[in-house]
Amino acid sequence: MQRPASPVPEEPDRTRTREAGGGTGGRRESAPRLRGDLRAAIPDASAAVGVTAAVFALLWVRMETGTSSTAAVMPFMDDPRAYWMYLLSQAFGWSALLWAWGTVMLGLVLSGPRAVRLPPRRTLERWHRTTSLTTTALMFAHALMFAAELVRHDTRAAWAARLWSAFADSFVPGWYDSGTGQVAIPIGQGALYLALPLGLLFYVRHRIGARTWRRLHRFVLAVYVLSVWHTLLYGTNVWYGEWPRTVLWLLQIPVALLLVLRLARPARRAERLGAPGRPGGPRLPEWAVRALGRLTAAAVVAGVLAVAISGHDGGRTRPASPPASAPHDHGSE
Repeated sequence: MQRPASPVPEEPDRTRTREAGGGTGGRRESAPRLRGDLRAAIPDASAAVGVTAAVFALLWVRMETGTSSTAAVMPFMDDPRAYWMYLLSQAFGWSALLWAWGTVMLGLVLSGPRAVRLPPRRTLERWHRTTSLTTTALMFAHALMFAAELVRHDTRAAWAARLWSAFADSFVPGWYDSGTGQVAIPIGQGALYLALPLGLLFYVRHRIGARTWRRLHRFVLAVYVLSVWHTLLYGTNVWYGEWPRTVLWLLQIPVALLLVLRLARPARRAERLGAPGRPGGPRLPEWAVRALGRLTAAAVVAGVLAVAISGHDGGRTRPASPPASAPHDHGSE
């Protein structure tokens, strides 16, 4: 329920083949295909598994030592050996959000103004595609382990009923009916269900048209926004208004700044603001929409900075004594 696949790099309309090596020798190579990117994603996915394992170990140690925010929110979950699947769901969720952050940053760099001291564009594009695929896999693993914990937890019902209930709570929007999860879980599900088609559309863009793909692809940023929103609402590790929540807010500043830069100086000439009404320039309604988008992005940057500096980030106050909570009131992150 985390995170999402992020923007795939914008490319010219040459979807079948493209010039390789800057046109040296006229050599041509096939456009990226899903099978090849899945193979190329193996090192990236391996690194993600390693990060997930490290986060899992950290969460385990924090629960063992009594410093876990999850156990503070839900005292009945203070045994990592009993709730290891839940901790693993949390770990997958955090690595998914980290990979989503990275792939969004890559997408904004690729679609914004050309930077000098960066790896070759083709390398950045490949990293962007592989991290997008890894992000989607981590999101699915996050939801799957959450469902597995629900199956393990419900010992009173028959197996079929337990499987259906866990599936519905984890994957059917609006089904989960406990506490904050009534809002937060559908938000996470929305991120996952948007990420899957929007990420895979890159590989069929020659069928739907490059222009259509680019228009749909802009909605991928919503996947990341929903993922962060899901975490801030339901992530027990950032439940309280303490430094982990502040760090999560601060990580959004470079994303917002790159978004403003990408909107102000997009790589594609057709997306530049220009002057309304001039030959070849945008019409007034289109210009107004673009200008509004740039102002909105700038306002987001100012808002995130204000939240981080002021400390008013929506976090709860840690209670002096552990709150009473029912076993069904699972947090998410």
